[in-house]
Amino acid sequence: MTRILAYRFSAFGDVAMTVPVFKEFLEQNPGVEIVMVSRKNFEALFAGIPNVIFKGINLDDYKGFFGLRRLSNELMSEFNPDYVANLHDVIRTKILDRLYRRKGLKVFKINKGKEEKEHLTDVWNLDKVQLKKTVERYADVFREMGFKVELSHQLRPILSHKSGVGFAPFAQHKGKMLPLEKSFELARILAQKYTIYFFGGGKKETETLEKWETLIPNTKSLSGKLSLTEELQKIAELDVMISMDSANMHLASIVGTRCVSIWCATHPYAGFLGFGQKEEDVVQVKDLSCRPCSVFGDKECYRGDWACLEEFTIQKVIDKI
Repeated sequence: MTRILAYRFSAFGDVAMTVPVFKEFLEQNPGVEIVMVSRKNFEALFAGIPNVIFKGINLDDYKGFFGLRRLSNELMSEFNPDYVANLHDVIRTKILDRLYRRKGLKVFKINKGKEEKEHLTDVWNLDKVQLKKTVERYADVFREMGFKVELSHQLRPILSHKSGVGFAPFAQHKGKMLPLEKSFELARILAQKYTIYFFGGGKKETETLEKWETLIPNTKSLSGKLSLTEELQKIAELDVMISMDSANMHLASIVGTRCVSIWCATHPYAGFLGFGQKEEDVVQVKDLSCRPCSVFGDKECYRGDWACLEEFTIQKVIDKI
């Protein structure tokens, strides 16, 4: 059995995107085992995948160079890997790479396509093109090791009986998120026909969604009530998920639920559309030459008017549903 030590510590959505890649890679390479090192609270994402060992860590326990050296030694003695896959490529993982190379291990790392993404998000670039999908970038790491992997880019529903519509109106950055009044109105209209389940997390989001639940009949807030395992199970039960360009889209991909995804300052061209999600299920403002101005939605609007948020019409989402 060939053992690959893989690491990706953040962000939640990026870690979730490794899951369908691991599943298909390991199905096509039955003599391989992956040890996935990530944050402890991401463990449920990898539950039940044959030949994946999840190693959850608390990064605060391994601060600085000496902390990372201790981590590299612990992982080496516990798992004795044949290869190392750096699926993150940040300073922390670059240090781990160097430590493993010194131990004589072959290390392979993701090519994030940083320059291509900088060109894509240049607001003066009017020739926007689709970049390689992030899941393919993950798969490339294993291909460089010499393994064959062909991704299907197909959803695999884990349940056949589905009902209800999920709605995750929040995202980490303003540029990824519809104004809340638009999301509220979208939920109000859809709830006249469908049962709507709200997804979120954190105190502020939970308070907002619980308020919406009282104001809109036929809605239920699940925010702050479910473990990650329970959340994945609930998303698996849904007919469809509505999500911003956020982690909830990737959770839907893991359990094979179709997702209508909303893109504001960001754009699927950067490669972050959920695994197996259809491009025709993407909803975005057309005819804005400045989009995408950001890969992650974390930049201020250079125009100052947030047209990608303000000009978005919720009717487009209603029509998709």
